[in-house]
Amino acid sequence: MKKAGIWLDQKEANIITLLDDSLNNKTIYSEIETRERFEGEKRQYGRFGSQYLNNEQSKANKLAEQTNRYLNSIISELNKVDEFFVFGPSQTKIKLEKLILDNPDLSSKLNEIMNAEKMSQNQKIAFVKDYFKD
Repeated sequence: MKKAGIWLDQKEANIITLLDDSLNNKTIYSEIETRERFEGEKRQYGRFGSQYLNNEQSKANKLAEQTNRYLNSIISELNKVDEFFVFGPSQTKIKLEKLILDNPDLSSKLNEIMNAEKMSQNQKIAFVKDYFKD
């Protein structure tokens, strides 16, 4: 039975899979840019006649698209495991949980969503091994 623990924040996801005695670790990096500045950007709006255009909506749309791409790449990896749990410090895991619960095949494999602080790679691996200890 293939089991996995996913440590997740906004920058990267570490998918630690256990199969019998073997351990596999895969890192998926996000392309989410939260503080992007465009070349020549000075004001928060542009003026065209009597209209003021704000670029906040386009930035929000771009952030949502980047987040969806990142979470869908994680979900594609989760289809390969039999059982998993998600842990990490950020709110990104809540967005991932919503996507998982929308998918009946994945929601049956999900054990738990846990809060966790920043961890080193060895701490993450130990945490996953400890979680799935018989």
